[in-house]
Amino acid sequence: MRSRTFGRTGRSVGEIGFGAWAIGAAWGQVDDDEAVAALHAALEAGVDFLDTADVYGDGHSERLIARVLKERGGERPFVATKAGRRLPQQTVEGYSAGNLDAWIERSLRNLEVDTLDLVQLHCPPTDAYYHPEIFERMDRLVEQGKIRHYGVSVERVEEALKAIEYPGVASVQIVFNMFRLRPSELFFQQARQKNVAIIARVPLASGLLSGKFTRDTTFESDDHRQFNRHGEAFDVGETFSGVPYEVGLAAVERIRPLVSGDATLAQLALRWILMFDAVTVVIPGARNPRQALGNAAAADLPALSDATMDAIARIYAEDIKPYVHQRW
Repeated sequence: MRSRTFGRTGRSVGEIGFGAWAIGAAWGQVDDDEAVAALHAALEAGVDFLDTADVYGDGHSERLIARVLKERGGERPFVATKAGRRLPQQTVEGYSAGNLDAWIERSLRNLEVDTLDLVQLHCPPTDAYYHPEIFERMDRLVEQGKIRHYGVSVERVEEALKAIEYPGVASVQIVFNMFRLRPSELFFQQARQKNVAIIARVPLASGLLSGKFTRDTTFESDDHRQFNRHGEAFDVGETFSGVPYEVGLAAVERIRPLVSGDATLAQLALRWILMFDAVTVVIPGARNPRQALGNAAAADLPALSDATMDAIARIYAEDIKPYVHQRW
């Protein structure tokens, strides 16, 4: 797998990572044996960047990662986690030094390490980005040796642009896929100039871009694709990228003919993201080895043609842009 430099950290990571939300919670029933097998398969395939959070299954995702890495031994992958969503309500005041320290200590225990590779503020309220004291607290945690680097996971381009004004922010995680193109405009340019790593999350639009869903597809009650369709639990942009389900299904049918050879639609969607040099790593989820290996194999696809890139841009402009572009 090709590697890309993770911003100013100087560390290199494979361009396709592993998003560990789905093995924690909120994607239906989790089978731990399958999840562990998926992690092993991804690592065997060359994946060396794992992304999790302290709230994914209330720490379950972090603990599964610790279990797998202990079983494997040897050189550790880059493990990124997140902090902040344990707050009962998102407020600037919630990102106090005491809370940040407690969250970090908990993740250190869950991941069974002395220092966390990367901690990302987990979609804090927009106003938080205008409070430099929060980022100064993260600087102190670096100085204390509890974390090596820190970044942010954002909902909106505005937040991403503000975050990279802080010199300590090493990375920005943002929703970027065929249904969410706005980050590739001003933000990608600014991030490259500041040497900030970009982690592309929700790359398959919550599975829509796998091409496996229909109008009749049903989701379990504990799957966010069921309970957060309209933003009932958290930002609706995290579910199907904020695109109305039926609109997304129709756009997928326009994209499907662009798949060539033995590739899958999901692999095309991942390879599309890798066409953007500003992206450091894309983090599709996987709940079993088959999915993990399929994701990793997307890195082997040849570069997409100009005609394919133009066709996808046209589908976005005609079908998707009115629903999402200015909102996030």
